[in-house]
Amino acid sequence: VQLQASGGGLVQAGGSLRLSCAASGIIFRLGTMAWYRQAPGKSRELVANITRSGTTNYADAVKGRFTISRDNAKNTVYLQMNSLKPEDTAVFYCNAAVLGDADAWGQGTLVTVSS
Repeated sequence: VQLQASGGGLVQAGGSLRLSCAASGIIFRLGTMAWYRQAPGKSRELVANITRSGTTNYADAVKGRFTISRDNAKNTVYLQMNSLKPEDTAVFYCNAAVLGDADAWGQGTLVTVSS
């Protein structure tokens, strides 16, 4: 499974961005999909994940501001980010659990929030 992320960019505090991550390859083995982020000098952390059936989970820092969704027909996961803060600045990575294999990771997309 290969993941291609897109949608990052520069936005002012309070603004919004939508990230997308499209999966290709052996799609029927896709399980839970997720977004992680890594800020400068910090460890990679889970932002949100979503199961194939649509159950979601969010980090406390983004609850109420970010929404994860997926379109199984398009093999794509999205992250709608609203009310962005400077502390949300990070490289965002999409991730997918792959049945019988190691997790797949996208290449990362940079989100920069200016104050």
